[in-house]
Amino acid sequence: MKAPAALATDPKGGLVWALILGDGPRRASPLLDEIKESSHRVVRKVQLTQTGVAELAVDVAAGTGKLTALLAQLGADVTAVEPDEAMLAELRRRLPSVRSLHGPAEAIPLADGSVDAVLCAQSMHWFDMSRALPEIARVLTPGGALGAMWNSDDDRVEWVAGLRDVAQGAGSPVRSQRERDATAFGAEQFGNELFTPTDRAEFANPQARTIDSLIDDLRTHSAVLVMDPAERERVLGRVRRYLASRPETGSGEFELPMVTSTLRSVRR
Repeated sequence: MKAPAALATDPKGGLVWALILGDGPRRASPLLDEIKESSHRVVRKVQLTQTGVAELAVDVAAGTGKLTALLAQLGADVTAVEPDEAMLAELRRRLPSVRSLHGPAEAIPLADGSVDAVLCAQSMHWFDMSRALPEIARVLTPGGALGAMWNSDDDRVEWVAGLRDVAQGAGSPVRSQRERDATAFGAEQFGNELFTPTDRAEFANPQARTIDSLIDDLRTHSAVLVMDPAERERVLGRVRRYLASRPETGSGEFELPMVTSTLRSVRR
């Protein structure tokens, strides 16, 4: 079984990072050996051994397959598992050569001990972990890794904190909330029977934006989609005015400070 780590982007755009296999996130930062850029995402490949990327990986709750595609580019034999039929259909349209299966995290349609890595991008918080965790453990080989990742705006930056306040819950998730969530779980969140204690790491993940592209991103957020149309435009108008008023963001393209929060645990 191979033993690397990989860093890739999540289905909603922006950088995400997950260890697939290897020595843990504390060693990953100085070992970045490859950077690839495209219009909305960055892939960083972290080589922890001489052996390449995981041979068999599953992207659980794969959405429309952006992470799946990147894992395949990194060399993994990846299977996408997605519970929503419409998203799965789009994934299959985009990635006809990738194996894709219908199913939830709580009933993964794979054989026991069949994969080296299970990755969950921006999705684990939706799982029923009392059912999903035993399923993830079932499909992993002993020594295989569970990696989960979430993107968030870095509200340690003053203007990003202001954006958070102006958006009033309609903005992107922010680092301070991710940090509170992580503290609440602790290293033993998966217990001790099936998995080792979790390693956590955080990586800077700045993204190029304009006012228009950031507003377009916000329009895709569930909190915004469910708003009354008039309220939606009022909130987005307030965000637009705020961004236009800031020296950091009011003059064309700017860099949105983001971070990727990750966790990794190994199957016992």
